[in-house]
Amino acid sequence: MSEFVVPCLFGLEGPAADELRRMGIENVRAENGRVRFSGDARSCAKANLRLRTGERVLLQLGSFEARTFDELFEGVRALPLADLIPADGQFPVKGYSLNSALHSVPDCQRIIKKAAATALGAAYGTSWLPETGALYQLQFSIIKDRAELYLDTTGAPLFKRGYRPGHVAAPLRETLAAALVGLARYRGKDAFWDPFCGSGTIPIEAALIARNRAPGLHREFSAQHWRGMPASVWKDARDEAMSLEYHGDYRIFASDSDPKAVALSRENARRAGVAEDIVFSVADARETPPPAERGVIVCNPPYGERMLERDEARALYRAFGRNPAPDWKRFVICSDPEFERFFGRPADKKRKLYNGMLPCNLYMYFAD
Repeated sequence: MSEFVVPCLFGLEGPAADELRRMGIENVRAENGRVRFSGDARSCAKANLRLRTGERVLLQLGSFEARTFDELFEGVRALPLADLIPADGQFPVKGYSLNSALHSVPDCQRIIKKAAATALGAAYGTSWLPETGALYQLQFSIIKDRAELYLDTTGAPLFKRGYRPGHVAAPLRETLAAALVGLARYRGKDAFWDPFCGSGTIPIEAALIARNRAPGLHREFSAQHWRGMPASVWKDARDEAMSLEYHGDYRIFASDSDPKAVALSRENARRAGVAEDIVFSVADARETPPPAERGVIVCNPPYGERMLERDEARALYRAFGRNPAPDWKRFVICSDPEFERFFGRPADKKRKLYNGMLPCNLYMYFAD
């Protein structure tokens, strides 16, 4: 059994941990900004293919105290890196340090790179490592003088599903959009509406969830090219993921007042393979009636910080709050701490989330 770490946006630790548990993965533990689990190559492939709310899957190589550069060097050099990284493997280094004596990230990168090269050179009996082979990205974290070293099994982050090469201003990351849909408990049975669809991320993630389609099904991962990682592991994980898909008729609606945004959303949905599941329209959320008698609204209205001036954004919240939707639940993510006042009533429940580094609240309204 190996130990893995899944970094995630703050506030999404619980949803990410729940996803892993539903996959049957063992020993799942949520921490601030990340989730840990135990598993093997099959668990690694399954998590990469099917996780909706995690950012990447890291294989932990070791953990040790590092208050000095000597301790950092010796800690890295002592790890069995050659068990995983071949003589021609590329092993760049990146990471971060928080509340630690070793606070210079570039210096930590340099020391870790030197220590890894020393260990690998000794293992392979050479003073020169070509780094012309597969990518074995080393990542480190140093928190309160405790260093952890990982190999990144994912490559391009998990939120890069591959369906959104273009976007309008201030998009949501796909992992956050999927978390919003999950927190709204949408599973494909009810009507679903995003009246501020932008580049279409929320309704596309809703369609993927309704179909139970693995978000990583049509992309590659770094570990697929690693020595000792059998191709059958990835094929079996993909076959299993495809066997779990649903096929049905879904009522997912996406609208925006900007025709260009709607056209982009429609094209992104086509790339994601879910265009047939979503009805797109150009419409103003301030006055458009809901597209069905009842359902769930999940949306990310414009924030004053990014797209509209704050007064304009607040006027939009006020008008949206006055647009009746008596049998619709509403889940609205917003960074404005005054949102409830302008929307017209307090939320039934709130949850703290982050859109990138921007603190937000998910305002949950269960009935008008």
